[in-house]
Amino acid sequence: MKKLRGIIFDVDGTLLDSMGMWSELDRVFLRENGVDPPDDISDIVKKMTVETSSAYFVERFKLDMTPEDVKNRVEELAAEAYRTHLPLKNGAKDFLAAAAERGIPMAVASANYPGLLDAAFRRLGIDGFFRTVLTPGEQLAGKHEPDIYLEAARLLGSEPAETAVIEDALHAAETAKAAGFYTVGFRDVSSRQDWDALAAICDRVTDSWDALRSGGFLQCF
Repeated sequence: MKKLRGIIFDVDGTLLDSMGMWSELDRVFLRENGVDPPDDISDIVKKMTVETSSAYFVERFKLDMTPEDVKNRVEELAAEAYRTHLPLKNGAKDFLAAAAERGIPMAVASANYPGLLDAAFRRLGIDGFFRTVLTPGEQLAGKHEPDIYLEAARLLGSEPAETAVIEDALHAAETAKAAGFYTVGFRDVSSRQDWDALAAICDRVTDSWDALRSGGFLQCF
């Protein structure tokens, strides 16, 4: 295997234990707008960017709101959790510290709201670990396209084949793998139905940050 020279991290379900909150938040938002949430709504929107999911809610449920209204309200509902109590996954901070000690360049590629990530990272004391934090927007597509990973690698100064992407979501891992990245699948309970498929496409899978750190992963750098 080529020597690895950088790591790109997903956040929700990977660094942060937050997927359960998002699953409930989708339902809270729809109920306050008079909609009985479909059982699969969280599975559908977790694959979307913030902008796409906001437009999807307006179109599918005929909401008397603009996508921007939806985006702002969902961010408002989520903000308190990111500012006050959402925890890191066990061992995540120790992993980041160990990678930083080895001088490994690190970046974040997340579909979340930039303001929420900033609030959580500052509270949890991990904001200083990352060279860049990228989210989809006018210049970057969501994780069905490789743009966000390619830009993160460029900013890290590494080629895709020598850059690890750590993701819990199958569609995101598929995108990174197809773009030539070394992929690590992180098995979060929220995506249990995809664990076998994640293992089939990823170069490596893990259940925890402690297992990844003690399993020799950082020796690849």
